Amino acid sequence: MPTRAFDHIIVGGGSAGCVAAWRLAGTGARVLLLEAGGDYKDWILKVPAGFSRVLGDTRYFTRHRTVPQEQLGGRELAIPQGKVLGGGSSVNAQAYMRGRVADYDAWGAFAKTDLWSWEKILPHFTRLESNQRFNNRFHGSDGPLKVSDPGFVCEMSHIYVRTVQAMGLPYTPDFNQGSPSGVGYLQVTAGGGRRCSAVDAFLPDHGRNENLEVVTGANVQRIVLENTRAVGVEYLLNGQAEVARTDGEVLLAAGALASPQLLMLSGIGPADQLKNVGVPVVADLPGVGENLQDHVGAPLTASALGSYGYHRQDQGIRMIANGLEYLLFGRGRIATNGVEACSFHVPEDGTGDPVVQIWCVPKTSYVDGDVRNVPDIDGVTLHAVLMRPRSNGWLRLRSSDPGDLPLIHPNYLGHPDDIAHLREGLRAARQILAARPLRDIVREELFPGADATDDASLDTHLRRTVRTDFHPVGTCRIGRNEDPAAVVDVRLRVRGVDGLRVIDASVMPKLVTANTNAPTMAIADRAISLMLGTP
Repeated sequence: MPTRAFDHIIVGGGSAGCVAAWRLAGTGARVLLLEAGGDYKDWILKVPAGFSRVLGDTRYFTRHRTVPQEQLGGRELAIPQGKVLGGGSSVNAQAYMRGRVADYDAWGAFAKTDLWSWEKILPHFTRLESNQRFNNRFHGSDGPLKVSDPGFVCEMSHIYVRTVQAMGLPYTPDFNQGSPSGVGYLQVTAGGGRRCSAVDAFLPDHGRNENLEVVTGANVQRIVLENTRAVGVEYLLNGQAEVARTDGEVLLAAGALASPQLLMLSGIGPADQLKNVGVPVVADLPGVGENLQDHVGAPLTASALGSYGYHRQDQGIRMIANGLEYLLFGRGRIATNGVEACSFHVPEDGTGDPVVQIWCVPKTSYVDGDVRNVPDIDGVTLHAVLMRPRSNGWLRLRSSDPGDLPLIHPNYLGHPDDIAHLREGLRAARQILAARPLRDIVREELFPGADATDDASLDTHLRRTVRTDFHPVGTCRIGRNEDPAAVVDVRLRVRGVDGLRVIDASVMPKLVTANTNAPTMAIADRAISLMLGTP
């Protein structure tokens, strides 16, 4: 079995892995970055509107499925995760959101450390960022990650923003100063009409960087451990077993579903579960795979009296016209992610920060295959998302075979507060539909339908339609050393194992009030600073 040596090995070439590779290779270290998916080459991935065309494509996603969710009537839900260099940043909707000051301050309070807080992580956001519009205490303009306004904003989005303002919510020009609220337009990880993935930002010359070796199609089987030290990884490449070794550290950046699976396959996790599937126990860490959290959402859909959004903009003569505009000028409908506006609603416990985010999706078609009866016509979907769920789930090994996807129980809506908050989010969405100027262009509510007004009807709709918003976190959570459920310490080192860190979204003890791509990049940048002892 061939063996090669590196200063550091990074498992997972997504958002966190690309940031870590950029930082470490920049020190002169010899770095190996292993990614299970293919290279980031397909043109459709690089145009902002392209993500909606590839969602579910097994070339670019690992399509996890949950165990039956009893609280959702036995549904088994898909949780796709990016499987391509750049990970989620190469296939997501490009929303650039950070969350609340309180989200990050809670991490430090939870782990009883001054190493994690909003003020500690804010410099990592700003250092990475090259913002088109902002340059102040909250934003950077010199970093490699391009952040910009959408390349196109449709009339439906403008009408939505005006409507929510008319209802009394303030217009918010910047959701990323630590208190997302009100209504406004999001920013995206894009620039000049092109997606800016983590590959674009941090590894644009990865094929020419002599300090960095990137291997795609590398399926990591386990972490190589000697006594209780990580010294390398074993992976399959084109069906052949390979081993890479390091005298430095192994960094797990494979995401909240794959990172805990790999720990458990390597004998690091709950001892009783590992023994049940025949994995020898190296470190008994009962928290591995626990504390799974995710954003979930459900739709309210209405037809419109005219064409204000994106219905059939990817068909026929409209597709040709849009394509020509994009090719000639780098602008137009292909230069947007298609979801340009959002607002925040439902104060937590009636008095606190909003717990529901409503996205204005300027079309009626719904991306989840579990909903098939909504006509594809001119209209709008108001997608209500639960931002701070109180229900937690878990992830466990299906077997000791690395090729078997893990068992996943996200426990969506398992806490009564979650379904109550999301139900109120649907009612807020319905109030928006009924307010001017949006009501002037709405024909009728299609789904769940105007008759679904009582709690029971809305709860039935939620259980039928709720789906992931693709933001699983928490399965290798941070904590103090005396916390038996903590997987990593405050410097993200795996407890009980030397030379091993987790640097992705799985370390979050609590889900942030935001899309998780930007926070994951900031976590990875913070992790490398803690590792190197640098700012």
